[in-house]
Amino acid sequence: MRIIGEAARLTSCCYTLSIMIALLIDNPLLLLFIVTAIGYPLGHIKVRGTSLGVAAVLFIGLAIGSLDPNLKLPEIIYTLGLALFVYAIGLSSGPGFIASFRRAGLRDNLLVIGIVILGGIITVGMASLFGIKPTFAAGMFTGSLTNTPALAAVLEYIKSAAPVALREQMASEPVVGYSVAYPMGVIGMLLTIYVLQKVWKVDYKDESREAKEFGISGEPLHNRTILVKNDEVTESRSIESLRCSCGWDVIFGRLRRADRLSLADSETLLQLGDLVSCVGTLEELQKVADCLGEFSPLRLDYDVSEFGPRRVFVSNSRVAGRRLRDLNLQQQFGAIVTRIRRGDVDMLAHGDTVVELGDRVRVVCHRERMKTVSSFFGDSYRAISEIDVMTFSIGLTLGLLLGILPIPMPGGVTLKLGFAGGPLIVALILSALGRTGPIVWNIPYGANLLLRQIGLVFFLAAVGTRAGYAFVSTLAQGSGLVIFAAGAITTCLTALLMLWIGHKLLKIQMGLLIGMLAGLQTQPAVLGFALEQTGNDLPNIGYAAVYPVAMITKILLAQVIITVLSR
Repeated sequence: MRIIGEAARLTSCCYTLSIMIALLIDNPLLLLFIVTAIGYPLGHIKVRGTSLGVAAVLFIGLAIGSLDPNLKLPEIIYTLGLALFVYAIGLSSGPGFIASFRRAGLRDNLLVIGIVILGGIITVGMASLFGIKPTFAAGMFTGSLTNTPALAAVLEYIKSAAPVALREQMASEPVVGYSVAYPMGVIGMLLTIYVLQKVWKVDYKDESREAKEFGISGEPLHNRTILVKNDEVTESRSIESLRCSCGWDVIFGRLRRADRLSLADSETLLQLGDLVSCVGTLEELQKVADCLGEFSPLRLDYDVSEFGPRRVFVSNSRVAGRRLRDLNLQQQFGAIVTRIRRGDVDMLAHGDTVVELGDRVRVVCHRERMKTVSSFFGDSYRAISEIDVMTFSIGLTLGLLLGILPIPMPGGVTLKLGFAGGPLIVALILSALGRTGPIVWNIPYGANLLLRQIGLVFFLAAVGTRAGYAFVSTLAQGSGLVIFAAGAITTCLTALLMLWIGHKLLKIQMGLLIGMLAGLQTQPAVLGFALEQTGNDLPNIGYAAVYPVAMITKILLAQVIITVLSR
């Protein structure tokens, strides 16, 4: 009787599961949000300080998709998700990408391109050595270097090149290779960084001073009042002249002379006995105090009787995308901006700083003019929660059109940037432009993050469910272990070459270099680990400098790999 009862319960469970599978097959939207609802929180669970992040959605999609070959999301879901994700990434990376070439960006990007190509050569070697199919090898390459847009480019290539009868099967194989290689693509990078920084005895605190070369120190901004006591610097020298000659990275705010309070603009001439407020890091403020006089316990920033500070949202599209000096705030309103908060980061407001939609600017002006200044910037929280749908759609349309254009290569082969590379390149260009006449291409910071997150989740959920059944079949045949081993070798060799060449041969600071490695890997988890190790913002700089080039290179190279191996 007990055996009969167990059999009955098992039959009931199987019947219930079949009903649920049928329900999800008939309702793809329900399937999408179930995969997301399970995978997203699982990605935040940390094991020894490391988590899968949003990539957990992919593995939940694989698990659910493995239950039935028809249990998969429509293709349009991952195409839409990918386009939204890479376009949003490009909009946020454009200015930093262009700025990197004013420093050592060319060297850094050439290094990354070379290492990615070496990773491709290693992949081809592993595929030839272990007899891995071209479709699995291309997916393994994108998984070992954790790049979903490159995977999408491979899928687009297969859709255009594969026979119709084999297209569905072949399209699932790169996703399987990606999924098997992906975990080690993250863990292998982290292990390589951890081991080499111990072997080389890297002192990240000693390296942190190098961050000042890039205008970022990772230190919080402070406001201090300085008493002017040095008469040698007060003779016919304006604040701007002093700041340029001494190399101060500070912003001057209020000025008290005798009993009169005013604003210290770039043409102000300091006098003995003046009290002037400055905003900057403690180290920079100390330099100013040593030159001008000394710190004063009096806090001018606390005096709001006449000149009051206020945080104002930038929501006016006529202001966004313009440099602060071009806004003529001092001439129009007698106002200055001392700092800008973008996302969770405070920045000094220099004349060349370009304000963006969603920024919060700290304005100091006469209290009677504050309302006018606020209206000038917009100061609407509702407005910065929205995007200009027309502008966004035009930019994305241009990107999609660029992605479908064939690129002729030697040997009669044509490649495409695809729905990943096309929108990325267009977004980088438009983001660097900022605006074209009345059109503002960038979108508010919060909206960008939301679109990026939604796009990536949609893409991972779709490709996971579409490849789940083939993924389990591959592992059951034992070939999955071969792909896992080959992917792990590719990841670790790539990371080792990048760090050794960059640190030992090119003498790049390790903190900057591991950020570049995270950019090469296009992997936020590696970047987060790098930030934890260094304790400064150097990894962020390296990541932003090479991320776009690394992504584009991998998108093209993944298609080259499958083309070469298929011959």
